Amino acid sequence: MKGTATRHVVGVALKMAASVLCAGMFYGIWLAVFLLAAESNKPVIQAFSWVAAPVVTAAGFALGVVIVERLVGVGQARFLQVFVWPLAGCVIGALAVYWYGPMLIVFGMFAVGTASVVLREIMLHAKNRHH
Repeated sequence: MKGTATRHVVGVALKMAASVLCAGMFYGIWLAVFLLAAESNKPVIQAFSWVAAPVVTAAGFALGVVIVERLVGVGQARFLQVFVWPLAGCVIGALAVYWYGPMLIVFGMFAVGTASVVLREIMLHAKNRHH
């Protein structure tokens, strides 16, 4: 029993680390594209770039979770099942911080996006304990 609990904690820690790492990489890619789009002086492209930030960052969070679940075998959720959690978190985080300065959305997205992935893990653990 003790080995199972340790394996679970290690699996969750790996998922969190991979999730944040992938989210950071995806955000970095988004930022590079955003900076290129900002030079285009086309409002539609610039607006789309802003809206894409939470979606792209959430995709990174979700991909990190899915990769670890596949490699370690601690879960088998599909990408979209995971994606909805960080998407909600990243959108809420971005909207909460946007009014203080649009470039600060990264902090809100990462804080609430990470919290949403942690909340997903807590909900899954609670669900599995009762079954």
